[in-house]
Amino acid sequence: MFSKTLCLLVLPFALALLAGAVLPFQAAGNAAVGRALGHWLWGAFTSLTVSSLVVIAALLILRVPVPDLGKALQGPWWLWVGGVLGAMYVAGAAALTPKLGAAGFLVLVVAGQIITAVLADHFGVMGLGGKPLSLARVAGVVLILCGVLLVQGTWSTAPATSAITAVKQPEG
Repeated sequence: MFSKTLCLLVLPFALALLAGAVLPFQAAGNAAVGRALGHWLWGAFTSLTVSSLVVIAALLILRVPVPDLGKALQGPWWLWVGGVLGAMYVAGAAALTPKLGAAGFLVLVVAGQIITAVLADHFGVMGLGGKPLSLARVAGVVLILCGVLLVQGTWSTAPATSAITAVKQPEG
C-alpha cells in the first residue's frame, strides 16, 4: 500500500515524466497544424492560442484569485521572459520537427536545456543558487551530446520517411 508521503514524493516525478511524454505529440501537432494552415508560424500561433484558452478556463474553473500585478511589475525584467521564450520554443517545434523528426528535435532541445541549465546553475543567474561546474557535470553534458549524435546520427542506411520527397517529372 502506498503511503501519502510516498505518493507526494513520486507524484512530481510522474508528472514531470508525463510532461516530457507529451512533448513529441505537441511538436508533431504544431508542425501538422502549421502545414495545414500554410506556415509553421500559424502552427505556433494556434498552439499558443489554444494553450491560453485552456489556462483561462483553468483559472476560471479553479477560481484562482486575481493577481497583484504591481508586485510583478516591480520585479526584475526577466520575470516576463518566459512568454517570449515559450513562443520561441513552440515556433521552433512547429518549424523544426518536420525536418529533424520528433526524436531529433527533442533530443537537441534536451541537450540545449541541460547545457544552459548547467551554466545557469554555475553562474547563479535569475535567482538560482550557484552550483559550480564539476567534472561530473561536464561529463554528463558530454554524454548528453553523445546521445544527440546517436539519436540524430545521419549514418543510417535507410532515409527517414519524412525526408523522402516526390519529384514531379516534367511532361513531354
